[in-house]
Amino acid sequence: MLTDSVSTTSTTPGVQRQQRLVLVIAVLASFVAFLDSSVINVALPAISTELGGGLSTQQWVVDAYLITLSSLILLAGSLSDVFGRIVVLRVGLIAFGVSSLLIAISPSAEFLIILRGVQGIAGALLVPSSLALIISTFRGPAQAKAIGLWTAWTSASFLAGPILGGVFVDYLSWRWVFVINVLPIAIALWLLIVLKQRDVREQGVRIDYLGAALGVVGLGGPVFALIEQGNYGWGSPAIFLPFGIGILSLVAFILWERRAKQPMLPLGIFAVRNFAWGNVATVFIYAALSIGGFILVVFLQQVAGYPATLAALAMLPVSFGNIFLSGVFGSLAGRYGPRLFMTLGPIVAGLGYLWFLSMGSEVDYWLQVLPGVIIFAVGLSATVAPLTAAVLGSIPSDQAGIGSATNNAVSRVAGLIATAMIGVIVAGTLDVDGFHRVIVVTAVLLILGGVVSFVGIRNVTGAAPAEVPPAP
Repeated sequence: MLTDSVSTTSTTPGVQRQQRLVLVIAVLASFVAFLDSSVINVALPAISTELGGGLSTQQWVVDAYLITLSSLILLAGSLSDVFGRIVVLRVGLIAFGVSSLLIAISPSAEFLIILRGVQGIAGALLVPSSLALIISTFRGPAQAKAIGLWTAWTSASFLAGPILGGVFVDYLSWRWVFVINVLPIAIALWLLIVLKQRDVREQGVRIDYLGAALGVVGLGGPVFALIEQGNYGWGSPAIFLPFGIGILSLVAFILWERRAKQPMLPLGIFAVRNFAWGNVATVFIYAALSIGGFILVVFLQQVAGYPATLAALAMLPVSFGNIFLSGVFGSLAGRYGPRLFMTLGPIVAGLGYLWFLSMGSEVDYWLQVLPGVIIFAVGLSATVAPLTAAVLGSIPSDQAGIGSATNNAVSRVAGLIATAMIGVIVAGTLDVDGFHRVIVVTAVLLILGGVVSFVGIRNVTGAAPAEVPPAP
C-alpha cells in the first residue's frame, strides 16, 4: 500500500512522478481484465468450432472466469491488506499473463476452461488493488480526476476489445485474443519495478478463508447443474447433488458471514435502503447485460452468418453511448437524484432488446439490429452512472471500498447465473426460436430492474455521482 504522505498539494517532481506511475500502472492492470471480459463473446463460436462442445462449452468459457472472479473479489481487499497492495497486484498480473498464454495454446476445451478459472482468480486481484493504489496515492480533487482518467481508459477497453477480437478471429486465430494481454501486463510489471514503492501491510486483518470456500462451492455447484442439466437431466446425481450442495453452501455462507469477526461480506451494509435496493436492481440489470450480450454476438455469427469482426462492430454504438452519454446522465442524476434515471433507463434498454425480435436467420443490420442497439445504448447510458451513484453514494465514505466490491460481486454473480441459464432457455440448440426466448428474458429482466428502482430507490440530491465501473 502506498503511504498516506502523498497528497494533492504536493508539487515536488518526485511526488508527481510517483502519482503518474501509479495511475499508469492502475490503468494497465485494469485494462487487461476489462479487455478480456469484453473480447471473449466474439471468440466463443470459433473456440467451440475448434475445440468442440457446442453451447455448453461457450457457457463454461464465460462462467469459469466469473465463478472464481465473483467468489474471490470480496476477498481481494483482505489479501491486499495482509500481503500489501503492490504484492497482490504483481501476483495478479503474473497469474493473468501466464494463464492467458496457456489458454492461447490450449489443446482441449477442458484445459481452456480450467485456465479461465485461473484467470478469474487473477482478475479478482487486479481491479480492487489498482483502485486501492489510486485512492491511497491521490487526495481531494486530484483523486476524482485520477479515477476519471482510470474510468476513461478502462472504458476504452470495451471499445477496443471486441474490434480487436473480431479481427484476430477472422484473420488470425481466436488464440491471439488471449495473447494481446501480454504486452500491457509486461509494461505494468516493469513500471512496478521502476516505482520502487515500499508496500505497507495492515495489522490485525484476518482473511475469511471459510467464507471464500463456501462462496466458491455455493456458486460453482448450481452453475454446473444449470449448464450441464441438458446433458444429464435433472434426475441425475451428477446434477442434483452439485445443485443441492451449492444451495446449502450459499445458506452456510450467509450464516457464517453473520457471525464472522472479519467477514468477507459484512451483511449489515444492506441495512442502507438505497444500497440494498440498488443491489437488487443490479441483479436484474447485470443479469440482462450478460445474457443479452452473450446471445446476440453468438447468434449473429452462428445463425445469421456474420464474420466475427462484423458481429463485434454490431454493438459498437453501445460503447460510444457509454463514453459520451454516461457523464451527462451521471451529472443529471447528481442534480435530480438517481430514481428517475434508474427507472426509465433499464425500461428503455429493454425496449431496445425487444426490437431484436424482428431478427430471423437472415438479418438486416440497418433495420433489425442498429435501431435496437441505439435504443439499448441510450437506456444503458442513462442507467449505469446513476446506479453506481445510488449504491455507493448511500453509504459512508469509510465503507466505500467494501461497498464497491460488494456491488461488483453482485453484478458478476448475476451475470454468472444468467449465463448458466442460457442453455435452459434455449433448450439445447441455438436457433431463431431459442434466440427470441432469450431476447424476451433479457428485456423482462431489464424492465424489472427499472420497476425495482422505482419502488425502492429514494433520491438524495447533491452528491457527486461515482464513476467507478463494475469489475470485469
